[in-house]
Amino acid sequence: MSESDLPEPSSTGEPPSLTILGSTVRHAVDHVEVFPAPAHVTEVRFSTDEVASVCPVTGQPDLSSVEISYVPAEWCVESKSLKLYLWRFRDQQVFAEALAAEIAGEIMLTAAPNRVTVRITQRPRGGITLTALAELP
Repeated sequence: MSESDLPEPSSTGEPPSLTILGSTVRHAVDHVEVFPAPAHVTEVRFSTDEVASVCPVTGQPDLSSVEISYVPAEWCVESKSLKLYLWRFRDQQVFAEALAAEIAGEIMLTAAPNRVTVRITQRPRGGITLTALAELP
């Protein structure tokens, strides 16, 4: 993922148009969409218990809960696009630590918040629960 892969905001400072919200989308997406942050919003949090990925070693499914917290600057993340972005990991082989870092990177790259924190808690397998935390200033 690179900045060149993302749609550019217009020269007026407007975000790219919201193409997912209000549309029927039946596939995963590569990037979240954003909208202008309302005044006085100091923190935004998302959480879900429905993120699936694949263990890169065993090929077994990994089920995780994800908590995303960010301090918006100019943009906020649109939640439907976030859901479809998280859906893209269901067939990807990725360790939980790398998943946390990738999600934090996507939020930072696309929404450019002042700070983002992503916590992944993988459901126990073999009696062990794994939690990974990624933070970007």
